[in-house]
Amino acid sequence: MVPMTSTKGKTPRESAVETRYLVMPQQANPQGTAFGGAIVSWIDMVAAMAGQRHCGCEVVTAQIDTLIFRHPVHIGDQVILRAAVNYVGHSSMEVGVQVIREDPYTGEQTLATTAHLTLVALGKDQKPTAVPPLLPETPEEKRRYEAAKLRVQERKERLKTL
Repeated sequence: MVPMTSTKGKTPRESAVETRYLVMPQQANPQGTAFGGAIVSWIDMVAAMAGQRHCGCEVVTAQIDTLIFRHPVHIGDQVILRAAVNYVGHSSMEVGVQVIREDPYTGEQTLATTAHLTLVALGKDQKPTAVPPLLPETPEEKRRYEAAKLRVQERKERLKTL
């Protein structure tokens, strides 16, 4: 593996990403709600941006561990996506993503979807490369780090049985 040029750690806040989309008719089904695939595409994109910001290199999605559609998102809703690195291993990291549905007229927000993705950092040779340490600071960042650490262990156990 090619080591990163910088092994300085980052806080989750330093690599966090927030973006916004407007749900258009071509992204929705006949019932007027967003296709799950459109939401997943946005989740994957925002998670990759957070991963790139954390490690300073290309990343690829290795796994979407949990994806929970809690509430539908409708045509005309604004969708806020928030992604943050929760945990890092040697060359991989877990990124958590929240998808929030916002009514553009009232400003009312609803947590619509949550996801946890595993991303792998790639060096210039397109092979996995070391990821800088994660430096959680706030109580919430530390809670997410500890929860992610448990999920990482569970994933490793599940992979042994495949």
